[in-house]
Amino acid sequence: MTFTDFDALSFDCYGTLIDWEAGLKAGLAKVAALGDGSLTADDLLETYGQIEARIEREHPGMLYPEVIARSITETGETHGIEVPPVLAAKIGESVTDWPAFPDSAEALGRLKQRYKLIILSNVDRESFAGSNRRLGVKFDAILTAQDIGSYKPDPHNFDALFAQIETMGIPRERLLHVAQSLFHDHVPAKAAGLTTVWIDRRGGIPGSGATPIPDDVPTPDWTFSSMQAFADAIEAED
Repeated sequence: MTFTDFDALSFDCYGTLIDWEAGLKAGLAKVAALGDGSLTADDLLETYGQIEARIEREHPGMLYPEVIARSITETGETHGIEVPPVLAAKIGESVTDWPAFPDSAEALGRLKQRYKLIILSNVDRESFAGSNRRLGVKFDAILTAQDIGSYKPDPHNFDALFAQIETMGIPRERLLHVAQSLFHDHVPAKAAGLTTVWIDRRGGIPGSGATPIPDDVPTPDWTFSSMQAFADAIEAED
């Protein structure tokens, strides 16, 4: 395979383009500060990731800010910390404040010259609109959990992606899925027969962070440490 085999790129957003963990840790630091001083935001992050995945599975129609708020509350409870509802809600509403990775906007601009760009994200429309302003590119299609009614790794989200590219005249084999999360994206994408690129944003960092480790770890077709490295590799084929 070469990158010229594809006409469109579908992206996860949070963790791949937007620094999901930095945004969450800003909120979790406030939770940790309510405790006895023995916990840090990093200590709470893996607990949060497990809880968030469960809540998304159990409440597929819940909007993402509420998913975050409930996950924050339960993370605190797990560690013996009572989180005030107003704080949990504020953290849930903070998605638009989360920073983009420094290379995301520039890389997307380069990729836009070659491919159709599609978002497939575990988020609500309003929150993504704020994040989109940080990414500086017009996506050809945007599919959110709010639109679909479920959260990845539910295979229904990829069914929605396939329905979208059919309306765009893009065959499945000409779509390349790009994501950081093995759990949320690569497992269901590979199960659906997609070719994938892993943007390994956590390369070399101990632990799993906010992303649960899947039971069966998939093998992406390409792996890059950043969006910049991915865009460079595509241009190097010229």
